Amino acid sequence: MDRLPAAARSKLMSCVRRRDTRPEMVVRRLLHGLGLRFRLQRADLPGRPDIVLVRRRTAIFVHGCFWHRHRGCRRTTTPATRREFWMEKFRANRSRDGRNQRALEALGWRVVVVWECETLAIDQLEARLKELLCQEG
Repeated sequence: MDRLPAAARSKLMSCVRRRDTRPEMVVRRLLHGLGLRFRLQRADLPGRPDIVLVRRRTAIFVHGCFWHRHRGCRRTTTPATRREFWMEKFRANRSRDGRNQRALEALGWRVVVVWECETLAIDQLEARLKELLCQEG
């Protein structure tokens, strides 16, 4: 596989969305359907969680399986070119995820991670979210 020129790679990567991704929208619709209200992208919290349920002190991260290395998932592939670069990139992402989760927990927040592949089985994801979030109220 040929390596893309820097300009083409940059253009391709600029198309990768940071927010309002399909998996994030699925989770938001489910939460809204459960009657839960939330805030998005709270910059004042460690890691800028994708979804924040303020009253429940719960931060939800919707992680892409590729970027955040969902163990055992078929979407967790590694590019064939520049393997060392990618492995370091993925290691740094996982390390940052762990730091952010620990920081939020230290502040008294509960952290929930929803993986991209989980958003493909909506009924199962809805049941998981109900179990995690609706038992308190």
